[in-house]
Amino acid sequence: MRKTVSLAGQTARHRAAGAARQLRGSGVQLHKSGLLFTAKQSFSTWEELGTELFSLADSSTWWIADWLVYGESLFHDRYEEAIKRTSLSYQTLRNYSWVARAFPLSRRHQGLSFSHHLEVVALEEPEQDYWLRKAKELGWSRNKLRREVRSSLLMRQSELTQSGAECNEESSGVARTAAGSTSTLLLRDTTSTAEARSLILQFSADELAGMGRAARRDSESVEAWVAKIVRRAIDGS
Repeated sequence: MRKTVSLAGQTARHRAAGAARQLRGSGVQLHKSGLLFTAKQSFSTWEELGTELFSLADSSTWWIADWLVYGESLFHDRYEEAIKRTSLSYQTLRNYSWVARAFPLSRRHQGLSFSHHLEVVALEEPEQDYWLRKAKELGWSRNKLRREVRSSLLMRQSELTQSGAECNEESSGVARTAAGSTSTLLLRDTTSTAEARSLILQFSADELAGMGRAARRDSESVEAWVAKIVRRAIDGS
């Protein structure tokens, strides 16, 4: 019979033990800075271990987030000093706290990661629930959820811009110029979780529609496609 080992329980019981923690019956040692396989693993046991490792890592993020919210609400000034002694950046900790406050335990989707919740935290609550429910039902990764949300926001933004331009023309009686209405494209720097930076570009509705067609041919969002083209131009300069 294959033995199943609770990784979280093992690490908690042996926290005060030596540097290495042997998972009973697993042929795996946990070290603070790594994992050591002391016996050959079958594919199924290796896969089970990975699933539990990922689950534990995601749970630890929620734990830290809830720990931050509790400390901030109870200890105030002393809380600031305590978080300075952690290994994470201030902005990362603020993001953790932001997500934990936005999603109390009852609203967290057990089948989705902390990162899934982070992707929708800036949305209104009904939209948060809609996208998380869809991601869970369709088995979307965090990156897939990000692409779908951004594509939806860009499409909505384009529709609102075009609708607003048409309303302005009707109310003022002024004909549309040859340049056409403009739409805004928002590019965000995703290379760092510490601080997001944005670049706002304006294109005509026809130009944005053309970009959309080109992006769909490459199976990408408009934002990702434009960012790729810009990077190619930079690399070629």
